Amino acid sequence: MRILVTGGAGFIGSCLVRMALRGELPGLEDARITVLDALTYSGNRANLDPVLGHARLTLVHGDICDADLVDALLPGHDAVVHLAAETHVDRSIDGGTAFVRTNVLGTSVLLEAALRHGVARFVHVSTDEVYGSIEVGAWDEDCSVRPNSPYSASKAGADVLAMAYHHTHELPVIITRGSNTYGPYQFPEKIIPLFVTNLLDGLTVPVYGDGENVRDWLHVTDHCRGIALALTGGRPGRVYHVGGGTEITNNELAALLIQACGANSDLIQHVTDRRGHDRRYALDISRITAELGYRPRVPFRNGIRTTVEWYRAHRAWWQPLRRRMEQEALMTGR
Repeated sequence: MRILVTGGAGFIGSCLVRMALRGELPGLEDARITVLDALTYSGNRANLDPVLGHARLTLVHGDICDADLVDALLPGHDAVVHLAAETHVDRSIDGGTAFVRTNVLGTSVLLEAALRHGVARFVHVSTDEVYGSIEVGAWDEDCSVRPNSPYSASKAGADVLAMAYHHTHELPVIITRGSNTYGPYQFPEKIIPLFVTNLLDGLTVPVYGDGENVRDWLHVTDHCRGIALALTGGRPGRVYHVGGGTEITNNELAALLIQACGANSDLIQHVTDRRGHDRRYALDISRITAELGYRPRVPFRNGIRTTVEWYRAHRAWWQPLRRRMEQEALMTGR
């Protein structure tokens, strides 16, 4: 199988590529992978360092919105796993245009090319955030999307567009929606790597509002196993939820990270809440469990411990990224 992985130098995408090339994803042991990544601030060639030079990997630096490039690249590929996206909610609040361009227009370019070239599988990787907020219970795959941020709205738009290509053109589209994902190689603007790297440097960690927002947490390797199951065994026209089964508040998360980093609790600092901040996310994962045999394997506390250990041991990876973030904040006033 030849697979085009968009955003394959990003956090989740690079993990999927590394796992596939190491033979850790059943059904993808012999897959030949082309990574298409714009290598912007969160797409990082260093994320692929462990597998660069692998005989089954080709890395292409390019933009999914470049229709000519995508059209030239796609022939000969059996499947597309589409992870390329602008993903950070705070950035989308500051300015949503880039999110619409990449997440909606970029998805449209890929769908058109996949249709032209007869791609056999198109896995569109999305997020639980498209549903908005839920007070009790959990969303199943038939729930309507009700996004509340420019980021989640752009992802919801891409989801609807992708499924429209399935219904109109019978393009074999499968959508996965994952819960909050964490683990090694995550860009340090997201909450867990931001908190961990701050704590390792003795800095405060900013908790939005009252800190009682609830998220379900999913280790990146489990997320990639779910995506791979959808790719190899999912039914076209279906949405599959990939969850971790660990719901905790941001206050509880901060306390756990303080403990894992050996830091003091007085480093927790409550700050003004994010605009439009969703209160709670929760996914029902019974469909992917029943149909594809998915189950999360990484217990949350173990995953947090090994993630903290990874960041502690890989300062050379994250410190340049932190410096870049600080420079950007000075230039933009964020």
